[in-house]
Amino acid sequence: MGGETGIPPEILDKLILSAVVIIVLALLRSITAWIAHKRISDIKARYRTGKIATYTVTVLALFIVASIWFTGFSNVSTYLGLVSAGLAIALKDMLASIAGWFYILARRPFEVGDRISIGEHAGDIIDQRLFRFSMLEIGNWVASDQSTGRVVHVPNSLVFTSTIANYTSGFNFIWNELPIMVTFESNWKKAKRILAVIGERHGEETSRHAELAIARAARHQMIMYANLGPKVWTSVADCGVLLTMRYLCDPRQRRSTAETIWEDVLNEFGACPDIDFAYPTIRPAV
Repeated sequence: MGGETGIPPEILDKLILSAVVIIVLALLRSITAWIAHKRISDIKARYRTGKIATYTVTVLALFIVASIWFTGFSNVSTYLGLVSAGLAIALKDMLASIAGWFYILARRPFEVGDRISIGEHAGDIIDQRLFRFSMLEIGNWVASDQSTGRVVHVPNSLVFTSTIANYTSGFNFIWNELPIMVTFESNWKKAKRILAVIGERHGEETSRHAELAIARAARHQMIMYANLGPKVWTSVADCGVLLTMRYLCDPRQRRSTAETIWEDVLNEFGACPDIDFAYPTIRPAV
């Protein structure tokens, strides 16, 4: 047969034997899956059994096929190197997650308790393991970085392919902005002064804590801010004068601080007849 196909007999024998091994092991994997489906009622246990069987069959196939093709090699290190390369290809996702775990331990881009975003996920780190870390999810369909109640399990390998944003590393504060729009007819300068007073009232203590935190963080990272106090910026929008209050807050208190500030703004503006909130309107032609 080797002469008819043009393939040397030794190579053809190895091809046939390799195919037989792969077919037998694939059948063995299918039988194991069938038995697990019949005998194991718990879906999670059935899934784990299937994964273990798949990994076991893959490793066996690599070793047996490699031994078929490399029996003539006297150099054991070459044989083991080729087998290791095959294992690395078959289990590349697991190996990448293990490498990611070592990277997390060594470089510490985040720790348990930190709030981070990585890829399309964001949340508070609640667990770190060899193959993945777990986050209590924030955001998604819930506004203002509030918890959704879901636990998201992320493979460690994602640290090599996605940007990581750490909310709590460095000096443990973030900047938040509240856009407040008043009409063109309003006394916008008075409105800006009121917002500045409200910002100072709520941001004074936070700014003081932030200064101390930055002083500590600056020993390890180049974090520099000239002014940590609240600030009100003025701009013009289609519907009126836009006053944007910018202030520091704890990453986990962004929504509650915004609520408190908004309540003060509503009370203060409500007592001023010359200040009105702007909203989209259609003005009659003159």
